[in-house]
Amino acid sequence: MTKDEIIDLIRDAGFGFFATSENDQPRVRPMMPYLSDDNKELLLALLSRSRTIEQIKKNPHVEICFVDRKMWYCRVTGDAKLSQDKEKKEILWNNIPMLKQYFGGTEDPNFVLATVTIKNVEAMTPHQKHPETILL
Repeated sequence: MTKDEIIDLIRDAGFGFFATSENDQPRVRPMMPYLSDDNKELLLALLSRSRTIEQIKKNPHVEICFVDRKMWYCRVTGDAKLSQDKEKKEILWNNIPMLKQYFGGTEDPNFVLATVTIKNVEAMTPHQKHPETILL
């Protein structure tokens, strides 16, 4: 897969499965991240009461898996951190319309921003025998 195919997959999938860990147990949930324009970071909105926040604080190593209709997939690994970056909150707010169901705006105290700095991307199509590493 090419870099452009990976970017399209992430942007077109709409949501991914976001994995953190708690003690020795993986915790996975669907999320709607936004891939930054420079393709180096994923932005996610979390509810302030989310257990995910404590999981990120204890272990910032995370993974998000995206799958499209053709069963092409990519696994993005990286380091997550919580942020108050207003500009990134605005970018996320303006690009993920579904957030309006959960938050009153970027200043809503329940809106917590998490950023994932992308470290590695592994991808595969059903026609490949092994996943490949892609540089974004």
